[in-house]
Amino acid sequence: MVVVVLALLGGVHRYLWCRLVRDTTAGGGVPRRIGTAAAFVLPLLSLGALVSGRAGAPFPLQQVLAWPGYLWLAAVLYLTLALLVGEAVRPVLRRVLARSGGGGGRATGTSDGNHPDRSPAAEPVTESAGPATGSRKTVTEAESGAADTPGSLALATTADLPASGVSGAPDASGTSDTPGSTAPAGAPAPRRPVVDPSRRLFVSRVVGGAAAVAGLGTVGLGAHGVLRGPKVERVTVPLAKLPRSAHGFRIAVVSDIHLGPILGRAHTRRIVDTINRTGPDLIAVVGDLVDGTVADLGPAAEPLAGLRARHGSFFVTGNHEYYSGAAQWVDQVRELGLHPLENARVEIDGFDLAGVNDVAGESEGQGPDFARALGDRDRARAAVLLAHQPVVIHDAVAHGVDLQLSGHTHGGQLWPGNFIADLANPTGAGLDRYGDTQLYVSRGAGAWGPPVRVGAPSDITVVELASLRA
Repeated sequence: MVVVVLALLGGVHRYLWCRLVRDTTAGGGVPRRIGTAAAFVLPLLSLGALVSGRAGAPFPLQQVLAWPGYLWLAAVLYLTLALLVGEAVRPVLRRVLARSGGGGGRATGTSDGNHPDRSPAAEPVTESAGPATGSRKTVTEAESGAADTPGSLALATTADLPASGVSGAPDASGTSDTPGSTAPAGAPAPRRPVVDPSRRLFVSRVVGGAAAVAGLGTVGLGAHGVLRGPKVERVTVPLAKLPRSAHGFRIAVVSDIHLGPILGRAHTRRIVDTINRTGPDLIAVVGDLVDGTVADLGPAAEPLAGLRARHGSFFVTGNHEYYSGAAQWVDQVRELGLHPLENARVEIDGFDLAGVNDVAGESEGQGPDFARALGDRDRARAAVLLAHQPVVIHDAVAHGVDLQLSGHTHGGQLWPGNFIADLANPTGAGLDRYGDTQLYVSRGAGAWGPPVRVGAPSDITVVELASLRA
């Protein structure tokens, strides 16, 4: 699997190099050399960013690699998508330019050696044996022109080119020795138009430049959305068992904060300030708080101590906690004033609040235990479950849960990842219903890997519970 992924990345990077560097620059020039060097260095930075954390590299080194490495991964995605769109535009643009004679050059239409559009340097001629009716010559574009497709050299063909001493050319008397020739004396023989190589270079630069602007611009806007902090979403969820006394109870749901080498203390402070401004009755942190150890990220998590809610703040583990030392993080968030729900339940005014460990904890014998969290409760009371991954919804239905609050999916994070998130999860984002159980999935307040979101903005959701008895 690793070999397949590396081969895919290698193929994509070669394609990017061909379209953005080789096809738009002159061989041996400084731009070509810089672009080629970047095509080797940037993927190495991305690989370093991906493996440094798991390999236990020093945290400062992780931070150095993370910014360029992860941002380049997002750039590769959107540059590739933009260039693929450009493949459809490229032939259309060439035809338009051919008809208008624009694009930095024209198709030559005469055989006059003094014509400004024709020069021996741009159109080297090679003789080849022709049929009885005349000889043919092949005109090859100059190397300054970009190839139609990566790895190929474009050819343009012309027939019956006049040349001294070649069969079919006018002789000294101005007549042609080609049988059936009707050209008047002294008139040049007709030939087909030859595409100027500068036009092909122009098209490559236009398409490559547009793709670069679109791809890098998309990444820039997506990064700005993450770094400015999540927006507040509000949703009302009616619960049949909720008493009138709990009508309007507000739960601030935040998931997938992903503190790490990129998102740190300032990111945590933005989230805390945003949550506190909503004035919630209860705060639920539903997993994937961190991507790293307590030793590296403890200071980044400290602002969580400033969370304020009438009924307190609660926490359940996500899969990334189990990559980062879940037991240590459970202790850490407890010290910061949050209440970990490790397959446990508490009674809140009007409903039960339960939490289960993430399914990734099964590898450590600490997976979700629904019987322990919900087995002996009074089912006449409404139950709200905190569970990081939406995939446990069917267990929640079996245990009579009224509402499950989850994260994990990021809403896909990078379009078209939303389609993958929808396929891999019961619900990719938003509110859904499964039997008598409702499921709300947050898109998350941070980002994993590239600090970029496209088509899936980060959020903190205020879930307002509504009583049908009110």
